[in-house]
Amino acid sequence: MTDQSLLERITAQAEIMDGKPVVRGTRLTVPFLLGLLAHGATVDEILEEYEGLTREDIQACLLFASRSLEQTSFLSSVREAI
Repeated sequence: MTDQSLLERITAQAEIMDGKPVVRGTRLTVPFLLGLLAHGATVDEILEEYEGLTREDIQACLLFASRSLEQTSFLSSVREAI
């Protein structure tokens, strides 16, 4: 599956979840799903809990986050912390 086809699974509309990025056709936000993964939930556990969600949807969340972070600079934050 191409990056573009994965990213098309993520949408953001002002009237849905206050404009947060969600998996298309759901109210599951990218930050929510990433938080589940960060706290140790497996992909299989998430898929069992949220019927209709696919492995590709979770891959899309990871790619979306990766692309979003590419456009963010952390150097100034690191300097302020020192």
